[in-house]
Amino acid sequence: MTLVRFVSADGERVQEVRAAAGDNLLDIAQAAGQPLEGTCEGQMACSTCHVIVDPADFPLLPRASEDEEDMLDLAAATTRTSRLACQIMLTATLESLTVRIPAESRNMQGL
Repeated sequence: MTLVRFVSADGERVQEVRAAAGDNLLDIAQAAGQPLEGTCEGQMACSTCHVIVDPADFPLLPRASEDEEDMLDLAAATTRTSRLACQIMLTATLESLTVRIPAESRNMQGL
């Protein structure tokens, strides 16, 4: 099991959840009530699941594909450690993962 920490955009709230190897970070976030829309339902056709991975955890993840990098170019306020949650699959070797929800995140599904 991996301990996933979601940090709110303002850094004030941290939600911790446990997830299994093979789980997708977007699915985990949505099940935990995090404000990630995932408009394309994980098909990597949008950037509405943009998260900022903690710099200490970033090297533990596989590199982003060129297609993912192209989608991140469309996201607001990206950083060097930005990723699309739909492209992060948890592995058995990943003990924990901390991601921050960007301030520019909008979940239109909740409206």
